Amino acid sequence: MRDLPEATGKTGAPSPTRTKPERPRDRLGRPLDWDAMNELELEDFDSKSLRENHELARVYVREGRYFPAHEAWETAWKQARGTPDAEFYKGLSQLGAGYVHLLRGNAHGAKTLMRRASRRVGSYPDGHLGVATTAVHDKLEADADAVERGDLVPGEGVIFDPPVV
Repeated sequence: MRDLPEATGKTGAPSPTRTKPERPRDRLGRPLDWDAMNELELEDFDSKSLRENHELARVYVREGRYFPAHEAWETAWKQARGTPDAEFYKGLSQLGAGYVHLLRGNAHGAKTLMRRASRRVGSYPDGHLGVATTAVHDKLEADADAVERGDLVPGEGVIFDPPVV
């Protein structure tokens, strides 16, 4: 295979000679206009180990920062591909995304991702990688049911107890 010159421009994977600026985001991870002030600073999750991303995501959930938790666990899921823990991290990533949708006011997205997360995380033994999987499963199912019944109304002002991860 011959070596091709590196592409240049503003699209594709960033590299030292090919930059793609980070799009500004609001605190819930929604993209803002390119000229807007960024409200969300994210870690460089790709530079962290799988374990570091997992622990960082757990801290973010305790702080109520679900978008960064989702991003950290999504990176962990990619780092764990091909291992028995890949589905676990995918489920935790979906947990973060479910609560992001709850805060963004998206009932369908919230309950759908919470249920997917509960199935994945709940399929692992209790205490797996420090997570009380049974309690997390039950919490996700209860919150999804509450959204479905209308007892937990999605939106930025929604009040709920966070899952304990």
